[in-house]
Amino acid sequence: MARRPSPGRCKSRLAAAIGASAAARVQQRLLWHTQAEAERWMQQRGGTWALALGEQQGSGGLGQRLQRLMGRELRHGGAQIVVVGSDLPGLSADDLQQAFAALEHQPLVVGPAADGGYWLIGLTAAAFAHQRGRLFSGIPWGGDQVLACTLSRAAELALAPVLLRQQHDLDRLGDLEPWCGEA
Repeated sequence: MARRPSPGRCKSRLAAAIGASAAARVQQRLLWHTQAEAERWMQQRGGTWALALGEQQGSGGLGQRLQRLMGRELRHGGAQIVVVGSDLPGLSADDLQQAFAALEHQPLVVGPAADGGYWLIGLTAAAFAHQRGRLFSGIPWGGDQVLACTLSRAAELALAPVLLRQQHDLDRLGDLEPWCGEA
């Protein structure tokens, strides 16, 4: 899931520090990275992937958009779905492979983010049908309790998660430093 890399339409917290145009360039680079890793994963494993930009996600809060996106993709007959954020300089094809491998044994996979959210969430088709949107409702999106609330809700729904490695997403000026150091 991603926002279109247009000035004023993406990376608002980062844009406050570096300007809207520079933030849009960062978003574009992150999108290229995410696409490259998804394509690399697809070449290794096979399968399909899709990029859902903001306007393709529809209206509503993040929980509604996740529910709608997952439902739409699973209606095409998939057995599993993984949604990954687009602001992860550390994302690799191996992360995607681990997520899908986890779903072979558990109904839910989550990639924790260092800021208290998550960078990836995946469900089996059966788990998606079972949760009926409840996994994504009532979550304080954008705060530091997103992961904790999601895991609590998963426990209520008897969806045992596999947790992937923690990653840092890129939201603020300080988040750029490790990424720029690697470039």
